[in-house]
Amino acid sequence: MKIRIYSPSSSLASLGYPWSRHLNDWPDQCFVDVPRGIHRNVVKFISYEGTVYVLKELRTHVAKKELDNLHKLEELGLPVVRAVGLVEKRDEGVEDASNVFTQAQPLIKDMFDRGLLITQFLEGSLPYRVIIQRGINYTKLEQMLDALAQLLVRLHLVGFYWGDCSFSNTLFKRDAGLLTAFLVDAETGETHKKLSKGQREYDLELAHLNIAGDLMDLEAHCGLPNNSDPVDLANLLVSKYHYLWAQLTDPIEIGANEQHKIDQFIERINTQGYDIGELELDTIDRGRRLIVKPVNVEPGFNRKQLQKLTGLLVGENQAKRLLQDIHRYQPYISGLNNREFSLGAAARRWLNDIYQTSLDMIDFKLRDQLDDAEVFHEILEHRWYISEQQKKDLGTIEATKSYVNLRVKQIREASL
Repeated sequence: MKIRIYSPSSSLASLGYPWSRHLNDWPDQCFVDVPRGIHRNVVKFISYEGTVYVLKELRTHVAKKELDNLHKLEELGLPVVRAVGLVEKRDEGVEDASNVFTQAQPLIKDMFDRGLLITQFLEGSLPYRVIIQRGINYTKLEQMLDALAQLLVRLHLVGFYWGDCSFSNTLFKRDAGLLTAFLVDAETGETHKKLSKGQREYDLELAHLNIAGDLMDLEAHCGLPNNSDPVDLANLLVSKYHYLWAQLTDPIEIGANEQHKIDQFIERINTQGYDIGELELDTIDRGRRLIVKPVNVEPGFNRKQLQKLTGLLVGENQAKRLLQDIHRYQPYISGLNNREFSLGAAARRWLNDIYQTSLDMIDFKLRDQLDDAEVFHEILEHRWYISEQQKKDLGTIEATKSYVNLRVKQIREASL
């Protein structure tokens, strides 16, 4: 047996788990319960030193492929679960009953050759079934479709063909009041330098089929908000994908003296949360017109900007929200000190005096399993709401105090 651990912080290899045994044969006390969806493979959850890990049992060569895909996508900064390790050669020392059937040995060996892929559970995330079964309105369902369309576009931009896009293979996490979709199943994926239109459309066709099936199943079990039709919702996913893809990749035509429109074009793409790595310009009409085409579009524009300014690594929508607050804070701190602060200097002051100070005021039990950036987003939302009520800007620190009082009140009322 061989155990490979790819995360330096993980000590799973030193634990006394029965790695060579089938997951269904492990003692029940090895596992923990977490919100989960439906899996076609055997999937179990274990916990060590406060971190939950996911164990998925599948054929070793498939597990290796999925591990490789997850590593590549994580290196590209895409929203995927973190691959931690792989257990292989689990059948060593086990008597091979296929000796009697010499010709069948390769087939039977393959059946017994079961690898174990280890990934880190995505804290704060939920499978789609849990989200819907807990109660969901049409707006939240549309946010899920938005998030999945975003994920598929981002994968296609880097040349990744998923081959099994579905709600079932996705986890959702709150991101500044919206949702971000994370890929959790990459065993069918393929990495290419660039996807053809045919490859993209076929991947989208499979997504349409899978999403419609997922939603039909849910409709039969618990219903959908507004009596929504599963096929119509799957069609909406396709429409959202096509709209975003066109926004990011379609060329524009401008006059030779309208260079400012290139800046507007880049800003529009940045607003979508993407960065342009390369632009291609072609002249037509004897040089009087320009065709401007984005060649290399990369996701994570706001995340990269925020990380550069503060070192924080958060969700794309969270980053956009935090950047807005930094830009609001810059003229305030400049006026307070009667000197101009650069955006970088303002961001450093904001990180310590506003962001971290606010978070330090909130007890862990009040956070409702939200990460720091999502908690701060809720503070900003609360600040806006209270400021509108009082017809004056409350300020972030005062808004945090009010937010804490509100959360304490909500917890007390829920316990009655």
